[in-house]
Amino acid sequence: MRQPPFLWLRAFLALGFTYGWRKSEMLDLKVYQVDLLRGWLYLDDSKNGEGRKVKLTEEVRTLLAACVGGKEPDDFLLTHEDGEDGSRVAQPRKNWYALCDRAGLGKLTKTGTGRKKRLHYEGLQMHDLRRSGVRQMRRRGIAETVAMKISGHKTRSIFDRYDITSERDLENAAKLMEGGTGSETGAQTDTKTDTLVVAHS
Repeated sequence: MRQPPFLWLRAFLALGFTYGWRKSEMLDLKVYQVDLLRGWLYLDDSKNGEGRKVKLTEEVRTLLAACVGGKEPDDFLLTHEDGEDGSRVAQPRKNWYALCDRAGLGKLTKTGTGRKKRLHYEGLQMHDLRRSGVRQMRRRGIAETVAMKISGHKTRSIFDRYDITSERDLENAAKLMEGGTGSETGAQTDTKTDTLVVAHS
């Protein structure tokens, strides 16, 4: 069963932006970890040594349903669309650079000539997707302890480095202090900033 072009990349983006998971955690996922019937995604192990599970959103559920099509339980979830079953996505860096270059979130340039020709990239990194995921959860009102469970952050100090405060947050805080509410004052998430979250620390 042939997958739609770059289905894996769309699923990768949705997983990272929704749950704030690490790149390795998403790339290591296998089909048996997806429970479409009950709507859960299970992580057997992680960097902090603990497994966890998350409830699938409709967007993620739709993408993962397409990803598991025609695969066996032990097959990798995110695979390239070449061939019958496709090959595992092990290093998506080039695809990421190309995507960000097209979207205006980064710049991919060629340097050198002949055999010394190289591609140089500057811009949004894959790990920024994890920061964006954490930030989105907090701005949507998800409790800190719950967000930490979802993203897999074990300590508050590390989590705080991902929960970045923007100028929009500070502006909204001032409006709320003056007696307004988010709906009355137009306070909202800064989508552009949240998508980028280029806080290179």
